[in-house]
Amino acid sequence: MDFSHLSRRDAMRLIAAALGTVGTGANAVPPAPGGNAMLSRRIPSSGEMLPVIGLGTWQTFDVGTTAADRAPLEQVLAAFVEGGGRLIDSSPMYGRSEEVAGELASRMGLRDRLFIATKVWTQGKESGKRQMEESMRKLKADPIDLMQVHNLVDVDSHLETLNEWKRAGRIRHIGITHYTASGQQDVVRVLERHKVDFVQINYSAGEREAEQRLLPFAAERGIAVIANRPFASGELLRRLKTRALPPWAAEIDCSSWAQVLLKYVVSHSALHCAIPATANPAHVRDNLRAGYGRMPDAALRKRIVSEALG
Repeated sequence: MDFSHLSRRDAMRLIAAALGTVGTGANAVPPAPGGNAMLSRRIPSSGEMLPVIGLGTWQTFDVGTTAADRAPLEQVLAAFVEGGGRLIDSSPMYGRSEEVAGELASRMGLRDRLFIATKVWTQGKESGKRQMEESMRKLKADPIDLMQVHNLVDVDSHLETLNEWKRAGRIRHIGITHYTASGQQDVVRVLERHKVDFVQINYSAGEREAEQRLLPFAAERGIAVIANRPFASGELLRRLKTRALPPWAAEIDCSSWAQVLLKYVVSHSALHCAIPATANPAHVRDNLRAGYGRMPDAALRKRIVSEALG
């Protein structure tokens, strides 16, 4: 699809019509109960509002260079934006993911509707600068909305650069990441000595270690939190796929296990955004529904954990 000759508004109308993401088509994202917008949380450091369901790109956006390779991801991005999503997260360690996300977002005229996050993942300050320049080129994002130190690799050196670039206006927010429970204490130690805007960690109904120390700490310090691995790398969905959705799921406006699991994540008051990764437009639409409607209370959160681990 070539949208270069169209205005951004007209391009988005054509995308939405082609995908059935507006109106009453079979693929439409169902309207929120009461017509409300997706639940959003305020980024403490900037005051900017961020919808609670984002999009990861690990493996899913690492595709070839042909139009056929990338066409399904055009549908993913169109469905994501039309359904109310905003944050898309990538990394230079995700193969072609940055290049693919940047090329598609630019060609489809979506840059202004996305909050683009990526990471620096290398040793050495100068190497980090080169890598970040390359990421910004691939993502066609300068300034970039969020740059994170991936898995704390050479974290002190890179945070020094990130603070310099933030003051210069090249980066809007800075953060750090990790994806294992064993690394969360190291994350807290970094947060104790560095001021950042975001922290990204693994959190799900099956990986709840962050509830003990990291999430309360982030809330106390005014740090926005992104949850990676909201399905525990798919393990929770595999475990639940043969089970019927319980009647209580309707109490929180859920029609799938994916929505139930995502609502567990984003119903935590310290969470700002969950980033499930998918290359399937139908799964994007399903995931986005978790950002709408009623959220589980403490009792229902316990039931979700029981189901996920049972």
